[in-house]
Amino acid sequence: MTFQRLAQSLPAINLNVTGAAMVATEAEFDNAKDKVKTLKNDPGNEVKLKMYALFKQATQGPCSSPKPSMLDFVNKAKWEAWNSLGKTSKEEARQKYVDLVQTLDSTEVPQQRKATATEDVKSSFQTLIVTTENNITTIMLNRPAKKNAISFTMYEEIMKALEQAAKDDSALTVFTGKGDHYCSGNDLSNFTDIGPEGMEQKSKNSGGLLKRYISHYIDFPKPLIGVINGPAVGVAVTVLGLFDIVYSTDKATFHTPFSQLGQSPEGCSSYTFPKIMGTAKANEVLLFNKILTAAQACELGLVTEVFPDSTFQKEVWKRLHIYAKLPKNSLALSKQLIRGVEKETLHAVNAQECERLVERWLSEDCMSAIMNFFEKKSKL
Repeated sequence: MTFQRLAQSLPAINLNVTGAAMVATEAEFDNAKDKVKTLKNDPGNEVKLKMYALFKQATQGPCSSPKPSMLDFVNKAKWEAWNSLGKTSKEEARQKYVDLVQTLDSTEVPQQRKATATEDVKSSFQTLIVTTENNITTIMLNRPAKKNAISFTMYEEIMKALEQAAKDDSALTVFTGKGDHYCSGNDLSNFTDIGPEGMEQKSKNSGGLLKRYISHYIDFPKPLIGVINGPAVGVAVTVLGLFDIVYSTDKATFHTPFSQLGQSPEGCSSYTFPKIMGTAKANEVLLFNKILTAAQACELGLVTEVFPDSTFQKEVWKRLHIYAKLPKNSLALSKQLIRGVEKETLHAVNAQECERLVERWLSEDCMSAIMNFFEKKSKL
């Protein structure tokens, strides 16, 4: 199909325009331009070409630009679409542009209903809010009263959510937290609730759980994006080295207090952090409990970009909606090329870290450190 025929075959919109009886005002035209920026569904290239042509006709009049070369495919398609409008007046083009945008906006409603139905299907989680909308699956940690601390139930539910996200039709998977905190790390009641099996078996079981948990991040096939809405602690920080992009509010902090609690690094951070930050900086964080501001975490490479808290959600989600329109198979295959060469190494690091943690959990200095933590907390 030639570009001329493509432009002529663009979908017809029933505009009901009869001469000057119905002409959009400048205010209506400006509102339509603003509404285009908020449309969530991709209308397709043909409709976008028509929208472009109507906008140019409404603002500049009939096409007077020279025809692009045959090899300039994109601009040639745009030129053909604009030129096909002939001598259509600016006023009529403006009205058609407004009507087209209104038609596109009205088609967003069924999509929103569909997304709500998807949310209902995934509402069985106790500690998470999992939704899929506009090609993005969002996993929101949902224990705000506990600063989104990770309980054993949450560990299992996050793994389940990741398994579902790996198989659904979304292009991206996003992690974030509900409330003012992203995640305060392990719920320390995990360490005090020993149960009848005894401490040794409890530690082995916990080590096995953690190994499975981190493996889900290592093996996750799609782009994984962290939207860090507040302070992050412990495993919520270390696992970020396995994410593909991390966006943070400027109010977030990043803390891995392992030696304070008599423990050792996990989440493959003993490998990813030195690689990302350099050994000396990683040692400050992993060995000596340095708390990083969002700006410092970004400077060290753990965070991709930092946004002012007042505009954080708006700016990040605007960007994510653009990413989500990219071809999902291309995104997944590209991630596999980038990450695949290290998978074997990461699994080996994960296994070693979990073995060392089981030893730590059974040590006297670890138990003493945890008990000291609870004593200090009780005095607050």
